[in-house]
Amino acid sequence: MRTEDIEYRIGDKTFMGYLADGSHGTRTAGVLVAHEGGGMTGHPKERARMLAQLGYAAFAMDTFGEAIRSQDQAMAHVRDLMNDLPTLRARANAALAVLRSQPNVVATRVGAIGFCFGGTTVLELARGGAELSCVVGFHAGLQTSAPQDAKNIRCPVLICTGTNDPIVNAEHRDAFAAEMTAGGVDWRMILYGGVGHSFTNPEIDAYQFPGFMYDERADQRSWRAMLDLFDETLRLDKDD
Repeated sequence: MRTEDIEYRIGDKTFMGYLADGSHGTRTAGVLVAHEGGGMTGHPKERARMLAQLGYAAFAMDTFGEAIRSQDQAMAHVRDLMNDLPTLRARANAALAVLRSQPNVVATRVGAIGFCFGGTTVLELARGGAELSCVVGFHAGLQTSAPQDAKNIRCPVLICTGTNDPIVNAEHRDAFAAEMTAGGVDWRMILYGGVGHSFTNPEIDAYQFPGFMYDERADQRSWRAMLDLFDETLRLDKDD
C-alpha cells in the first residue's frame, strides 16, 4: 500500500487530501472518501487505508481547507457549505478529479463514500451530476435545499443509518425516499435498529454527544453492505 498527503487548490484556497493506493501498479477502481463535520481526522484516513487493503485507490478529500480546532468552527463550515451547495459540490468535484488523475485509477470505475456530513457531501456530488459508479452514505445528513436535483444522479445510492439517530429522523428518511423515488434513482436504505449517529466512528464516544455512539455490529454490517454494492458497481471488466 502506498500512502501520501496530496495538496491541491480550488481557486485561492489550499486543501490537503490523503491518498491510500492499494493498486500495486495494476489498474483498479477508485473510491472518494468524505469526512465528517469534524474535518480530516484519523477516521477518514483509516477508511481510506481499509479500502486500499482491498485493492482500491482511495482518496480522503479535505472539504474545509483548514484544520478544525473547535466544534463551533466545524459547525460554521457545515452551515456555510449547506447554504452554498455550488461551493460544496465544486470542492467534491475537485477532489474527485484528484482521485481520477491517479495513474492506476480507471476513470469509469469510481465510487464515493462519506460519513455524517461527508455522506451529505457525496450525495450533493451525485445530485450535481458527477459521473460516479456508486454513492454510499454512512449516518449521512439527508436533507438538501435542492431535492429537484436528484434527477441528475446517475448511479446507485446506498444509505446506512440508525433508527435512533438524533440528526437524521424518520421525517428526514421519508423525505429522502420520496426525493430519490421522484428522481428515478436506484436507491436503497438500510436501517439499523437501536443505533444512533456516528456509529462507524470509534473516536466519537470520547465527545459524549447525546445520541452519538460507536456501534461495532452496525459498523461491520454497513461496511459489508457497501462492499456488496462495490462488487456490483466497481468490478473491472475486460473493456476497462
